[in-house]
Amino acid sequence: MGTNNEPLRQAMALLLELPQTRIEAAFEDRDGQLIVTLSSTQEGTTCHRCGEWITTRNGWSEWKTVRHLDLLGKPVYLRFRLPRDRCDCDDGPTTTQQVPWFNRRSRMSKAYEEHLLRACINSTLSDVAHKEGVSIETLQGLLDRHIATTPDWEALPSLEFIGIDEIALKKGHRDFVAIVTGQSGDQTHILGVLEDRQKATVIGFLSSMPKRLRQTVQVLCSDLYEGFINAAKAVFGRRIRVVADRFHVAKLYREAVETLRKRELKRLQKTLPKATYRQLKGAMWALRKAPDALTDEEANVLALLFTHSPRLREAVDLRDELTTLFNQPLTRKQAKLRLSGWAARVRRSSVRCFDGFLKTLNLHKEEISNYFPQRHNSGFVEGLNNKIKVIKRRCYGLLNREHLFQRLYLDLFGYALYGRRNNGLAPRAL
Repeated sequence: MGTNNEPLRQAMALLLELPQTRIEAAFEDRDGQLIVTLSSTQEGTTCHRCGEWITTRNGWSEWKTVRHLDLLGKPVYLRFRLPRDRCDCDDGPTTTQQVPWFNRRSRMSKAYEEHLLRACINSTLSDVAHKEGVSIETLQGLLDRHIATTPDWEALPSLEFIGIDEIALKKGHRDFVAIVTGQSGDQTHILGVLEDRQKATVIGFLSSMPKRLRQTVQVLCSDLYEGFINAAKAVFGRRIRVVADRFHVAKLYREAVETLRKRELKRLQKTLPKATYRQLKGAMWALRKAPDALTDEEANVLALLFTHSPRLREAVDLRDELTTLFNQPLTRKQAKLRLSGWAARVRRSSVRCFDGFLKTLNLHKEEISNYFPQRHNSGFVEGLNNKIKVIKRRCYGLLNREHLFQRLYLDLFGYALYGRRNNGLAPRAL
């Protein structure tokens, strides 16, 4: 396909979206690839030594061939050489023209780089490499050039909330890392993937945050792991509120009832007639439901179960009482009093399954009661953790912490950064 026709040249330039260029020739090779020869129409460039704009032509660079966006389903390669201009400063250095559609030393146009980065969002490098005909190493190199492995603190105006949680990088292994998440307004930010969950490691990271950002932190949400809680207190002191995540608190006291349920059902399986025990089928799911969500059949199963296990009924009533307490609008002082009252009733009861939870409640009553005034929780942290789990599942494990940080950042902000129409709403690139 030739381009001796000027309207055709202009049409191709428009389709290729290459500003300040002129199409000189184009043809399709035997492999079905479009080879487009073009020249720059830009006048001058910036001297690499003095920074002044120069326009004195002094030769050309070597010919380059780079990959561009597909056109009509065909791979497009751009063939060009850029003009060089001489400056009057010092000994007259020459500078190769810098153009807006190409990064020096890259084998791709900027548009194609952004296309590949978009393709990597919520996908694996292996899938993108297969679809685009590039190597995984090329894609990882692209991520390394465009996405940093640490946060750009200057791009964050404030951080009202911080969340810390742990996650295993590979299923079945105890190689836990700590994930530090921030929230400013309604936007979630990945702040760090720490090498371990030790107190010293977390203190080191939190202390590395710029002082201006540390001063904006109001709440730190965490599970009840003392390493996270004590690290936050060591760095922020009493200035911020450390909140124990309600989900983790509920998990502890509900698991206590689950342990009792398993023990009681094993006992009943041995002592009840088989026909009677079969009537308890579905008790596990019925016990996990809220009382007002039970069907008539589930209510009947629980009534039979509680007839044969009064202790389990007492435990379930105490569990539901605590859940109701968490649902009520209470001040921090009121919450402490109500929690102490609940703990006293548990001690007076015949139920011992909550003994471990009572120790935790006594140790972390301050952090647990901090939930009530504004009902902060680690929902934004858990949302990011779910994204990490999806990434690990897609990638069959992702053990490199820096690569995990890059992938999380790309999944969070990739469409804003590299969308074809981001309307200027993108966060500043790292």
